[in-house]
Amino acid sequence: MANNNPVQRRYDFMILFDVKDGNPNGDPDAGNLPRVDAETGHGLVTDVCLKRKVRNYVGLKHDEQSPYRIFIKEKSVLNNTIEEAYISLDINLEEPPADPADGKKRTKPGKGQGKEIDRARMFLCQNFYDVRTFGAVLSTGANAGQVRGPVQFTFGRSIDPIVSLEHSITRMAVTTEADAEDQGGDNRTMGRKFTVPYGLYRTHGFVSAPFAGQTGFTEEDLELLWEALINMFEHDRSAARGLMGTRKLIIFEHESKMGNAPVQQLFDTISITKKDVNEPARDFNDYTVIIEKDKIPQSVTLIERL
Repeated sequence: MANNNPVQRRYDFMILFDVKDGNPNGDPDAGNLPRVDAETGHGLVTDVCLKRKVRNYVGLKHDEQSPYRIFIKEKSVLNNTIEEAYISLDINLEEPPADPADGKKRTKPGKGQGKEIDRARMFLCQNFYDVRTFGAVLSTGANAGQVRGPVQFTFGRSIDPIVSLEHSITRMAVTTEADAEDQGGDNRTMGRKFTVPYGLYRTHGFVSAPFAGQTGFTEEDLELLWEALINMFEHDRSAARGLMGTRKLIIFEHESKMGNAPVQQLFDTISITKKDVNEPARDFNDYTVIIEKDKIPQSVTLIERL
């Protein structure tokens, strides 16, 4: 039976994922090169990128049906979605004031007021998985306030410095007739792609029980989050990303709502080391993952999903 009760305990978790011959998260400001820490050479993957993959997985699994619709998705118009909450609740929006120049109505939508904002915000939390999970700014357009989500991620950071390789690629076709004429019949287009030969990335996440109570993030939602984190790369394949996959999902479940141990103390019990420091890593098996279980407080439960 599904558990629809809000999450009552704090959770902290760590994800290990890797990439082989792919670009895990290109930087558009750097010609789509893999993101990297300029001082250390470690690879980076943004929290926004990881949330995107969770959103995509949930949307695919539940076919964009309530209560698992996705608010932040490709080509969506957010103000229209916010206004949808008012329409569904049969709340009349405040009429925008007349334009003093010509007396015509302004084109922007009206704004909700007081309790109407609270009702619209809860409607969006109840129907959109990513709103009640990650939060959202809903104060644009019709205005449903803001939601601070109970689930947050850090950037992913590679265990070791990465190497970014540049490859020349050829397309044996051109786009237009004019391009074909310019090339004298040699219909070839040259391009570039960037890959990381291998990188093992570590990211951390947090689940706040108090904020879960505010958004209605349930135990069932939490189970779906774990599932999405394990499988978020399985339906995100592309030539650019190479071979990516989640390797470890390590969860610390606290006994209390506010938590029983500092998060740094828990994460410090996990160590990832390369087996042969003289050889470049090219596979997950080139690393050793050790959890010092005796250093975990008894009030915190260790859960290994992978």
